[in-house]
Amino acid sequence: MSKIETDLSPEIQLEMLKTMLKIRYFEMTAGSLYKRGLLKGGVHACIGQEAIPVGISAHLRTDDYITSTHRGHGHHIAKGADVKRLMAELMGKETGYCKGRGGSMHVAAFEVGSLGAFPIVAAGVPCAVGAAFSMMHQGKDQVAVAYFGDGALGQGTIYEAFNLASVLKLPVVFVCENNCFAVSTRTEATVALKDIPSFAASFGFTGVRENGQDVLNVYKTARAAITRARENQGPTLLYFDTYRFEGHYFGEPEIYRTREEVQKSRDELDPIDIFSAYLLDAGMMNKQSRDEIEISARAEIEEAIEFAKQSPDPNPEEFAKYVYA
Repeated sequence: MSKIETDLSPEIQLEMLKTMLKIRYFEMTAGSLYKRGLLKGGVHACIGQEAIPVGISAHLRTDDYITSTHRGHGHHIAKGADVKRLMAELMGKETGYCKGRGGSMHVAAFEVGSLGAFPIVAAGVPCAVGAAFSMMHQGKDQVAVAYFGDGALGQGTIYEAFNLASVLKLPVVFVCENNCFAVSTRTEATVALKDIPSFAASFGFTGVRENGQDVLNVYKTARAAITRARENQGPTLLYFDTYRFEGHYFGEPEIYRTREEVQKSRDELDPIDIFSAYLLDAGMMNKQSRDEIEISARAEIEEAIEFAKQSPDPNPEEFAKYVYA
């Protein structure tokens, strides 16, 4: 991890590390619960990608908006979602964010600005543009962030969203998390254009490609984009290279890549290890304080599990209660 000058205090940087650890342990726990049959529906982990939402959310206020994907737990947690309510949602409990009706791929946490996870690839992007359009017309200085994966680059709705956001100079930041695979297909096999930021240039706004494993690099890159949006200077595309350590979903056979490739990425590209090493080298923490942060993060997830387990199941007689407005 290269030394990057930031305006972040040591306290904030340590909190960023804790948030990354919370995301990691939340995901690991969700995978364990899924394998034990305690969690229904598919679970898509963002393990290995934690630096991106944490670096971006460090610039966001509660009243800023995000739209997420089927791989969105990290987006919600970084934005400030309560891990207890998030875990309860995954376990189908009445105390979950969507009262147990949404599950992992349909979570929305409106009170912290999360407009929801959109399991349909790229579907959240035009929704973020709509939110940005609304904020602009209300004269507010809020920002919308649209997260999507490299697999979304083949969806036409992305380019419609780019076009409208550019024409109207909307306060939206498009964030592409290139984790190298669209389910089981490598990015280079599905995207003809290799210089991805030039997608944005084609529509008249700025696009940048950066390392998504270095949380301070993400923070620095996002600052310019979010400032530009907040000052009514239009959209930006942030394209971050990252890597998905787990399969497309927990339990997937992963026949499209070797164990050696995955292990090499875990050894060399783990954003938590990279940031921890930086903080230790910079003297912002020592091994003991690093352990304490990890213990605290684990404890929050353990509390979330107990909360979810003790929460009531939805009443079967209310199965249609929230179907219609």
